[in-house]
Amino acid sequence: MDLTLSHCFLPIDDHDRAIAFYHEALGLEVRSDVSAEGMRWVVVGSPAQPGVNIVLQPPVANPDASAGDKKVMGELMAKGVLGGVNFATDDCDTTFERVRAAGAEVVQEPIDQPYGVRDCAFRDPSGNLIRISQDRA
Repeated sequence: MDLTLSHCFLPIDDHDRAIAFYHEALGLEVRSDVSAEGMRWVVVGSPAQPGVNIVLQPPVANPDASAGDKKVMGELMAKGVLGGVNFATDDCDTTFERVRAAGAEVVQEPIDQPYGVRDCAFRDPSGNLIRISQDRA
């Protein structure tokens, strides 16, 4: 039995800004954009990995969520503690420069880590941590 990743989910508070970041800054393709019950889900992914999807969803993807739950999720999102994604690249420095030039919030410039990668980090427009690493082996 093979088990593979198909979808991961990130909370997003502004889908248009998120699309600009994930599509224009990171170079991911927009695979779908669906609205239902007053909410919106946008699926993005790398052309190199057609079977792996990142779903940009509302912070509380439940139309029956209470106002209190929505408030708490909004507060957690503002702190940047709800989600994140790690990407791999074959050139961390070039990727870093491209993403920074697109206006992304830099969290960490490229550095060599003791565990064998060179990596950098950004925050997406909703505060999610985005790490980009290059294997040094």
